[in-house]
Amino acid sequence: MLESILRVIALTRKELLAVLKDPRARNSLLLPPILQCLLFGYAASYDLNHVPYAVLDRSHSVASHDLLSGFEGTGLFERVADLRTQRQVRDYVDDRRALLAVEIPADFARRLRAGRGADIQIIADGRNSNTANTALGYARSVVSAFNDRWRADHGLPGPAVTVAARAWYNPNLVTRWNMIPGLIGTLTMIQTLMLTAMSVAREREQGTFDQLLVTPFRPAEIMAGKALPSMLIGITQATGVLLVAQLWFRIPFEGSFLTLYAGLTLFVLAAVGIGLVVSALCQTMQQAMLFSFVLIMPFALLSGLTTPISNMPLSLQYFTRINPLRYAIDIAQRVYLEGAGLGVLMPDLWPLAAIAAVTLAAASWMFRHRLQ
Repeated sequence: MLESILRVIALTRKELLAVLKDPRARNSLLLPPILQCLLFGYAASYDLNHVPYAVLDRSHSVASHDLLSGFEGTGLFERVADLRTQRQVRDYVDDRRALLAVEIPADFARRLRAGRGADIQIIADGRNSNTANTALGYARSVVSAFNDRWRADHGLPGPAVTVAARAWYNPNLVTRWNMIPGLIGTLTMIQTLMLTAMSVAREREQGTFDQLLVTPFRPAEIMAGKALPSMLIGITQATGVLLVAQLWFRIPFEGSFLTLYAGLTLFVLAAVGIGLVVSALCQTMQQAMLFSFVLIMPFALLSGLTTPISNMPLSLQYFTRINPLRYAIDIAQRVYLEGAGLGVLMPDLWPLAAIAAVTLAAASWMFRHRLQ
């Protein structure tokens, strides 16, 4: 038993030296995850900080001026034009000069003074539905605030029921707080899967795999020696992304690092199992890289990072159950933002353990089959 452990440690050391002594490989393992984390943290955001809008004010009253001042007082909206005709509304939206166009009818103030409802029209550029919905949400909040001010100033009764909304775990609804914890799993899987998939293919291309077969190593020891370096590098990369989230973006961490790393270890083990299956199938590094990209794209798209899984078709929702990245993102976000413990995370942990067991068993069988 001791001899077997020493052989695995020796093979693990050999794999780590092969990766870390190559400057290109070393840079590709350490720099891209950090750069990608920074890029996603700043660029991949659904938050809107600037909403250009145009106004077609047919009322020209104190009431319409009061309503429009609410837009300008938020610091988010920028009035880019005062329009005169309906045709100009179409032109400004079509040319992307305005994200929103606000049209106030001529009888706006008269209907309000009479105690009747007054309609305004807000036209949004829906070519980017996420941006349009966010901008419309901001506009609704401005109109709601105007309604409250108008009722208070004119002694009108308020609504019977009011809604006070409060967001848990991300009170300011900052996209970065949701995105960066999810990247801990996403970026780790990309690098771990590719590194593991190319490890055996590299041996075959360099002609050292046949030399490895004549050594006292058993197939299970070879597989363990290939898996452990990838796991260590994957955990290191996850730590790098976690440090960026903690030290650069200052996203508050609510949970336990022990719980987070327990979930990440299971996830990396599952990713390594998938990578070993790919490496057993491929003969060259080019094939291994191609197969890795073929797997990474569906895993990323069906992970729930950018699109909620509940919004996907039912058939795809079933397919996500065999996607380890889905569970890793859920674990990272819930531990990071909610402070969830191991008991709460069991619905995510046991599928990862099952995926790891199946893929590692399949990789072991394929290795034995190839060696025979």
